[in-house]
Amino acid sequence: MLLQRLKEYADQRMDLPPPLYSETVVRYIIELDHRGMLLSSRPTDTSDPSSARTKRGERYLMPQVQRTSGVKPLLITDKPEYTLGLVHEGGKPERIAACHQAYRDLLARCDEATQVPEVRAIQTFLDSAPLEQLQIPEDFDPGALITFRVGGRFPTDLPAVRAFWAAEHDPATAGAVVMQCVVCGQQRPVLERLQGKIKGIPGGQTAGTSIISANSSAFESYGLEASLVAPTCADCGERFTKALNELIASDAHRIFLGNAVFVCWTREDTGFNFLTFMDAPETDQVQKLIKSVRTGERTPEVDDTAFYAVVLSASGGRAVVRDWIDTTIGSVKEHLRDWFERQAIADDRGGSPAPLSAYRLARATVRESRDLAPNVPRALLRAALVGTPLPMGLLYQAVRRTRAEQSVTRQRAALIKLVLLSNNPSYQEMIMAELNPMNSDPAYQYGRLLAVLAEIQRAAIGKAAVVDRFYGTASSAPAAVFGRLLRGAQPHLAKLDRDKPGVAKALQRRLEEVMSQVSGFLPTLTLEQQGLFALGFYHQRAHDRAQIQAAIERKQAGTASADDSDIATIAE
Repeated sequence: MLLQRLKEYADQRMDLPPPLYSETVVRYIIELDHRGMLLSSRPTDTSDPSSARTKRGERYLMPQVQRTSGVKPLLITDKPEYTLGLVHEGGKPERIAACHQAYRDLLARCDEATQVPEVRAIQTFLDSAPLEQLQIPEDFDPGALITFRVGGRFPTDLPAVRAFWAAEHDPATAGAVVMQCVVCGQQRPVLERLQGKIKGIPGGQTAGTSIISANSSAFESYGLEASLVAPTCADCGERFTKALNELIASDAHRIFLGNAVFVCWTREDTGFNFLTFMDAPETDQVQKLIKSVRTGERTPEVDDTAFYAVVLSASGGRAVVRDWIDTTIGSVKEHLRDWFERQAIADDRGGSPAPLSAYRLARATVRESRDLAPNVPRALLRAALVGTPLPMGLLYQAVRRTRAEQSVTRQRAALIKLVLLSNNPSYQEMIMAELNPMNSDPAYQYGRLLAVLAEIQRAAIGKAAVVDRFYGTASSAPAAVFGRLLRGAQPHLAKLDRDKPGVAKALQRRLEEVMSQVSGFLPTLTLEQQGLFALGFYHQRAHDRAQIQAAIERKQAGTASADDSDIATIAE
């Protein structure tokens, strides 16, 4: 289905280049007249170091075909070792001679088949000791592409040359086996190896990756090798390859998430841009989406349009399809509503922040972005698009990072909330976006309790070492540590009662309110309970900071009560 949908995209929404042509970087151009004489002894260098797009050279439509380490020339435009037989440092003269001869043989076949003067001019030039006529600059790049322009025109632009290149690589003329193409379903000569590669997949080879490939017996089936494991005709292979390359190259159709790339598109262009919701969601945009879904507003010409998405990573020279989604825009909107409502959570000061992107949520599971596994963004995107439950492994990773860093960030709290809500329907009735003092789960109250004890210690001695030392144990084996922590809080409260009686009163009241919800301490907490512990800890801290900020503002405005003054003093 993936390959068929990509071919549809190429057929319906792309202005396709000629067969086996693609836009590629050409750095050097040798200028000739129609007699094959040099117009300039120095090749034109098209590179511009000041421009990111052209720092390696200008981009032109040129003949391209997948090639391996063997000798396989490209028509007219190729590396200097092919076009000129130029031996570069570290090059093997015998191999370079073979490359140049293969290039000349291909050019001769093109000359014979097309009979165009521009190709004959190149032949004439190459027959007349070209390296003796050219002035090769000192900074010449032997790995860059070089081409010819004859009388101000690229021979590769001529229809006869383009037709020759397509015929040269037609599987039918090469005696290819005839099989049913997996894309179009027709009996056609199929490719032993695809003629193009996928560019831009993270972790893939610079030359590109193959989306259909079998290079060992482990990947072969029914005795079929290479690309024959999924028989594809040349036309379909080129079309889905060009479609995927265009989508990956477009900011409007892909986002990179760690070592994977997420690509999405629709059957027709409707103006709906899913990636903005995943990559950089804005509050107004999200609220508008949620409102439209809740009120049942539908736009049939948009909502009924097919929506496709694929997650790709690379393994050496092969593309790995991590996920494939085939749905509609209307369905995506409904699941996006749930996605953003479930991740909504107060910021660390009790406010209502902007929605989180998929990358920021995925990043919450690791210490550094380079450690992000491809399955993490895949799971997040599938949940956002299709509404599938998030794997509990994400909860484990978020809880583990929280314990390792002894802190609960907003991103980790939002991810924990997402996982819990997507897996356990009973949590839907709980208010989890902000502090819920009546939450009946003991683990949630344990988290609140640790936050209050930390605030007591900070108010008394200026730091909350209790979190750094005991968060891990408190969140997994509360019975082993909370009795000790409660006893340790009493000297701090006594000190505050002596030095800051108002603060002591406020914190004592807060401690008693939390303890009224605790009937005892469990010996151990499950993974879900550890997630709830983190939410209770985060909610309590965010709520306390919001109260302190509000009290400070009322105090500055001269409208503070006695309790407000006590609360505001905690921040000092």
